[in-house]
Amino acid sequence: MDLEKSPAERPAVPAEGCLTVAIRLPVRIVVLVLVVPVRMLWDALVVGGRFLRDTVLRPVGRVLQWVAWAVFVWPWVTLWRYAVVPVGKALAWLGYVSLVVPAVWMYETVLTPVGHAIAWVARGVGAGFAWVLRGLGAGFAWVLRGIGAVLAWVYARVLTPVGRAVAWLLRGLGIGFGAVALGVYRVVAWLVRHLIVVPALWLYEWILAPVGRAIAWAARGLGWLVRMIFTGIGAALYWTLRVLLVLPALALWRWVLVPVGRVLAVVAREVGDALGHAWRVAGHLSLAVGRFLGRLFRWIFVEPVRWVYRSVLTPVGHLVRDTVLRPAAEAARGVGRVTRQALAAARESARQTRADIRRMLFGTPREPERVPLAKDRREPGAVGTRTLGSSTTALTKD
Repeated sequence: MDLEKSPAERPAVPAEGCLTVAIRLPVRIVVLVLVVPVRMLWDALVVGGRFLRDTVLRPVGRVLQWVAWAVFVWPWVTLWRYAVVPVGKALAWLGYVSLVVPAVWMYETVLTPVGHAIAWVARGVGAGFAWVLRGLGAGFAWVLRGIGAVLAWVYARVLTPVGRAVAWLLRGLGIGFGAVALGVYRVVAWLVRHLIVVPALWLYEWILAPVGRAIAWAARGLGWLVRMIFTGIGAALYWTLRVLLVLPALALWRWVLVPVGRVLAVVAREVGDALGHAWRVAGHLSLAVGRFLGRLFRWIFVEPVRWVYRSVLTPVGHLVRDTVLRPAAEAARGVGRVTRQALAAARESARQTRADIRRMLFGTPREPERVPLAKDRREPGAVGTRTLGSSTTALTKD
């Protein structure tokens, strides 16, 4: 038990403040007073709904389900089973007999032999064309080899010496043009260096670079001045907003809203716990009240009715059954038996009367001749049976 455990082994219970304890009891009392009628009404509605579901809605639903099946589903199922399926099978058989069987016969008897014949002819024609093409290919190859030999001779004996002579001539001309081009290049390079590059370097080093450094220093100074101005304005705005807005809002949040929120959170938590506790307590009270009402209804109505049924109605019913119903049933069965016998005798008398009248008017009907059976024709009777000492066979009889 918890009382026998050491302080180190006991579960840690969170400490509760005096505000929580002071709020809990009145809130639970008020919530219990408000929740008990609601819970009892809810339990009454639940019991009534279950009774209505079991006694009214479920049978009505089953009846509606059966009616819907009989009205909407069963006709379509019957139509599908006894009309659509047989008609579909008949149409499928008719299509098979009228289309598939002739098509298969046509394919096997006509198209397959014709196709084999066409394939044999095509193979023969293809073999002929292949032989012709092989011959033409061999002729073209011989012609091409001759043309290639002629072109090789022209290249080796004519074009190669002419090309070498032209190359020697171009090399001689190229040496003279190279010397002239090198002199022109050196002159142009000296002019470009002394007329463009040297003045541009002097202009960059002694004019553009100092001017650029001066402009950069002025821009840095102006940027520092603007930065300091905006920094001062920002600091002033920051402290103004902090003093006028942030510090009051922080004080309001820290010293007003947080305590009020904590109190409201405690109240809301206690109200929720009280609602749960009150709902469970109201459930127990509603169960007790329901059991009391059920037992009271049983004592007032069910037990007296049960006692009257067992003690009064059952003996009276047995007495009525033994003294009235059973003798009446026996008498009714006897009357029915006598009536059936009288009706049977009347029917038999009427049948005999009709037979006598028919006999007087038309006479006695002639008895039909008896036709001997096959075994009677094959085998002799009891008098003429076959024995060892008699001649009843076809060869020995007289």
